[in-house]
Amino acid sequence: MDFDFALILVVLTFVSGLVWFFDKISLQPKRKERLASAQAQAEGELPETVVAEINRESSWVDTGRSMFPVLLVVLILRSFLVEPFQIPSGSMLPTLKIGDFILVNKFHYGLRLPVLNTKIVSMNEPERGDVIVFKYPKQPSINYIKRVVGLPGDVIRYQNKTLYVNGAAQAQQLLAQLPPNRPERLIMQENLSGVQHQIYKDLMRPSQNMEWTVPAGQYFMVGDNRDNSNDSRYWGFVPEELLVGKAFAVWMHWPTFLSWPSFGDVRVIE
Repeated sequence: MDFDFALILVVLTFVSGLVWFFDKISLQPKRKERLASAQAQAEGELPETVVAEINRESSWVDTGRSMFPVLLVVLILRSFLVEPFQIPSGSMLPTLKIGDFILVNKFHYGLRLPVLNTKIVSMNEPERGDVIVFKYPKQPSINYIKRVVGLPGDVIRYQNKTLYVNGAAQAQQLLAQLPPNRPERLIMQENLSGVQHQIYKDLMRPSQNMEWTVPAGQYFMVGDNRDNSNDSRYWGFVPEELLVGKAFAVWMHWPTFLSWPSFGDVRVIE
């Protein structure tokens, strides 16, 4: 079952903030009054155990008050600066492997409100070749990651396993066969309007021969594992309001829970 972590984080931050505020304006002053009254009656210093008992808070107040600043910092960092994601599928091979943990720049394409995803500050526009995390148009609770190949107004054609942008074929260069006993599976270097990156091609899979015109305010996303990617070729365009952020680095690889995480493949995403 899918759950919205951003919504849960916002709710927890809000609730803990209310507890912190209630403690600040109501409970703290009452504790100080009780302590002052007890000191006046004792006509001197109170034992530390008595002071501790007067200042003692209920567990729910202590938990909410102590968690609020932590949750607030996490919410700000995750919503407006950097958010981590884990790669669950092989649709972006060889660029991103299953189990890669990536960092996504949340402000590169503008600042957005958490949960609502409404843009409040505009910044950069997506460029062809960017690797972007976005909300799946058919089910926005799910995050997808693909490469931008089509900008608003572009004419995209995919023919004989070659990508065409506005009539120009995007050059491909053979790098290797993977593995050697399967010559039908190829690793290619693709030049996507100046952005160099690797893709997989499987010559045993049928080729598409289709063309799309990207509408205004929308983008055409394709996986680097061209013959094994559920992307815009099958379900359409990605509206600008569903963009989450630009992926910029792999910081850890952890393929399964029972395996050891690896930090040996830290790299910039191209």
